[in-house]
Amino acid sequence: MKDVIVAREKEQLVLEGLLNEPTAQFLAVYGRRRIGKTFLIREYFDDRFAFKHTAVSPLELRERDKEGELLYRIQLNEFAASLRKYGGKDESPIKDWFEAFHRLERLLEKKRGKGKMVVFIDELPWLDTPRANFLSAFEHFWNDWGSGRHNLLLVVCGSATSWMLDNLINNKGGLYGRTTREMHLHPFSLCETEVYLHRRGVTLDRYDVVQSYMLTGGVAYYLSYFLPGRSLAQNIDGLFFEENGFLQTEFDRLFTSLFADNDGYRRIVEVLGRNRYGLTREKVAAEADIALGGTLSKMLRALVKSDLVTTYWNFGESKKVQYYKLTDMFCLFYMGFVQRNPSNNRTFWADNQNSPKLNSWRGRAFEDVCFVHQRQIRRALGIDGVQAEVYPWHESGNGDAAGAQIDMLIDRADRVMNLCEMKFSQDDFTISKDYDERLRRKLAVLMERTGGKRNIQVTMVTTFGLKQNMYSSRVQRVVTLENLFSI
Repeated sequence: MKDVIVAREKEQLVLEGLLNEPTAQFLAVYGRRRIGKTFLIREYFDDRFAFKHTAVSPLELRERDKEGELLYRIQLNEFAASLRKYGGKDESPIKDWFEAFHRLERLLEKKRGKGKMVVFIDELPWLDTPRANFLSAFEHFWNDWGSGRHNLLLVVCGSATSWMLDNLINNKGGLYGRTTREMHLHPFSLCETEVYLHRRGVTLDRYDVVQSYMLTGGVAYYLSYFLPGRSLAQNIDGLFFEENGFLQTEFDRLFTSLFADNDGYRRIVEVLGRNRYGLTREKVAAEADIALGGTLSKMLRALVKSDLVTTYWNFGESKKVQYYKLTDMFCLFYMGFVQRNPSNNRTFWADNQNSPKLNSWRGRAFEDVCFVHQRQIRRALGIDGVQAEVYPWHESGNGDAAGAQIDMLIDRADRVMNLCEMKFSQDDFTISKDYDERLRRKLAVLMERTGGKRNIQVTMVTTFGLKQNMYSSRVQRVVTLENLFSI
């Protein structure tokens, strides 16, 4: 039902448009695990499908089914069961995927009507088991039959982003250019997260909604485990630190579901997680012990497309030098508090609310939240229509430049540069004498690096605002949570 879908307005418009197209349509939906792909498709079409099938997860079978034969037969048997559920009469076992899709063709031929027939295959990559020839059969189904049925809308979903990119969206073989639309489903924004939590009866103020975002990254499935009537700290303890917490095993499942060679991807993420400002491709290869080449490039591209990693250029360096930075907040939280520092304290979060470790994490995580909400920051500054490059800046060296680091630079085409500092504070942020000295040093280094060719505006992005004192006048613009929660 459409009324239970939170946000996703653009995606719903795409689905509506595909239903009204006069020709056959092939939509590929992808995105990180738990992002809500299945929910969106199922609820938008109100489960009214001419045919729907969900592949069987291989995760529990991989260890005892090394050759993939058992999973292959299970996938075919379950596909046959789905055919019968939607009206197929053939009770005999399916020999292979070519026969499976021929049976699907016969089923759909009997259902021809005036409107679009919607066929939904969920977790399509899981059907491509070793030596199953699934992709050849699927290509033949679409190229020989599906693409010529003007009343057909084929929707496929997959969390295995690398498979979806390589075999559908960037396919160089029989499916080259065959998808008519691709839909990359991203995590919720802060505003959407707030709406989602309120819909579920979870009442948190915006200070706590931001913290919930710091550990879930706006992933709806993770947010769905927040319980009404519990404080933020109680919910965090319940998810991560209590015995059998719902998200204690999610990190491992995230990689096994997204990527076939999940060990390499996981090593890259763990290496990036230890490097706050990211690494170049060459340094990723060295630290993760992965050879430089096309395989590494493909893996990094898949991590970016999965919304786990972000690329950026460091101000003052060549655009040929690209950095990869881990920005998935769930992964960062898990590695920082569950994996690297496991605690037997079942109320760890509630017991350490004001500890230096948690306060330090909040500060770093707030920077990541701000980078995800660049559009809202630019709108608050009144420059959403101005061309600009946005990136962090870090520089090591000698003299004045030693250790210089700026949370966010907005380098604008109108020759103005916003030097943005992010501060997560329980009250209006107060600029102290020491902080003012650090800020002046950063400003001086940046002016030197720009050669005086930019008008630099010091911009504070904080929770509730800036307290006026003898140092606050150095800040020209202030952005608050109210701005970050805008649509």
